[in-house]
Amino acid sequence: MSDFSFYDRPAKEARERRELAPWALKSGASRGRAHPEPEDDLRTAWERDRDRLVHSTAFRRLMYKTQVFVNWEGDHYRTRLSHSLEVCQVARSIANALRLNEPFTEALALAHDVGHPPFGHRGEWTLDEAMKDHGGFRHNAQVLRVVDLLERRSPAYPGLNLTRELRESLLKHESDLDWPDEFRPRPRQPYLEAQVVDLADSTAYVVHDLEDGSNAGMFDEPQLIEEVALWRRGSAAIEARHPGFAAHHDDPKLRLKRITNEILSICIKDLIHAAAERIAAANLASPDGARHLRERLVEHGAELAGEVAELTRFLYKHFYRHPHIEEQRRRASETLTDLFAAYLAAPNEMAPWYLRWCDEVGPHRAVCDYIAGMTDRFAEKEHARLLGARA
Repeated sequence: MSDFSFYDRPAKEARERRELAPWALKSGASRGRAHPEPEDDLRTAWERDRDRLVHSTAFRRLMYKTQVFVNWEGDHYRTRLSHSLEVCQVARSIANALRLNEPFTEALALAHDVGHPPFGHRGEWTLDEAMKDHGGFRHNAQVLRVVDLLERRSPAYPGLNLTRELRESLLKHESDLDWPDEFRPRPRQPYLEAQVVDLADSTAYVVHDLEDGSNAGMFDEPQLIEEVALWRRGSAAIEARHPGFAAHHDDPKLRLKRITNEILSICIKDLIHAAAERIAAANLASPDGARHLRERLVEHGAELAGEVAELTRFLYKHFYRHPHIEEQRRRASETLTDLFAAYLAAPNEMAPWYLRWCDEVGPHRAVCDYIAGMTDRFAEKEHARLLGARA
């Protein structure tokens, strides 16, 4: 008879206690779920959270939600889904090096944008304006609404019934005024895993927006050489590795990919080394230790932080405020504003579940939830259906 044994949940929890750092979250010590469930035989608590998110409707819809470019503008531009996957990759690389909990980090990275409405931040600003007299709209708070209330996977409870630690970590930028009573007292800082995801998010988007903006022709390499030290640093590293590549290679997309990949690697390595130094100096004894500090521990070193800030300013100047992006913003705002008014006037035009949802949360919040869940193309399709010739 074989002596093979499954690598089950107790074995995984034991490995976490044995191999992860004292400051890492441990799945066996999770504070559990709002609606108690039996533990899974094979998966840890945060592996289950990750799997529920991957199989959720809201996660699938990210494939057709704007990152910067609307989905129909090109097959190669990032969407919310590809962005979330890139954030997950960056976050796992950092978490692994810092001996943090990778499944928790992965689940949080995959979940962090499931509350985003269609048309990216332009959609968020429009819904916030539409809801200004009814509690506003904040995509971090909407993430929690999605996983707690709007997703449906079991008749036993609403939402996905995720763990307490993951749900709280989704509220990374909520102010004290908006912080839910359930999660009080509000910590000064999030868990280290959540800090990693926050920096992985900003790192992923500045690097992939650099690539997408360049591919779209919104800026060129001479501008990058002149204005962005991080580009010069990445370019020099590639030239040292592949002498003559810049001068003689006739594939600009390959050159762009190699340099942006190098920049991403530079950022990840800097985050790992800088965070490791800060964590060591803080002498943390538990995951809660980081939550009581005045400053975050997962940040870039001073030199690279300045270069990342310079790159971000470059993108705001040449990309995010480009006339084409501004025109997208105008179109998105008009589309969602029209839809909001149309559904308020005729709630029966919404899906049946959301029509019933009006009775629980009121028509404004129900309409907001419905629109926030839409993909770009479904919002435009509904706009054409409801507005006819005005579309």
